[in-house]
Amino acid sequence: MIGRLNHVAIAVPDLDSAVSTYRDMLGASVSDIMDEPDHGVSVVFVELPNTKIELLHPLGDNSPISAFLDKNPSGGMHHVCYEVDDILAARDRLVGEGARVLGDGKPKTGAHGKPVLFLHPKDMCGTLVELEQA
Repeated sequence: MIGRLNHVAIAVPDLDSAVSTYRDMLGASVSDIMDEPDHGVSVVFVELPNTKIELLHPLGDNSPISAFLDKNPSGGMHHVCYEVDDILAARDRLVGEGARVLGDGKPKTGAHGKPVLFLHPKDMCGTLVELEQA
């Protein structure tokens, strides 16, 4: 059911510093900063030959990333994102297997302009999982 790894998301307390680390120190190609107000984050994508790294930074006071950074002040891995061919079919299958979809269960538009859902970490081996329709 799941396809390729789309990205690994890392929450960062200082987005400019994180961009500098990936661009200047590691020599990676880094996107411009994109604000995603519907998700409460600012994001940057680091392009790698086989996947992407998404750098997440809180946008606004109610950002879910703020709570993560409160618990992990230095930042850290936030979630992994897998591609699926049909997000609604994947959701229905996973819910049928006992997985919990976060929020209202309806896909939202993600940073790539495609439908996304998040699965509860307790149902996914302790890792927050994002599904993105390919």
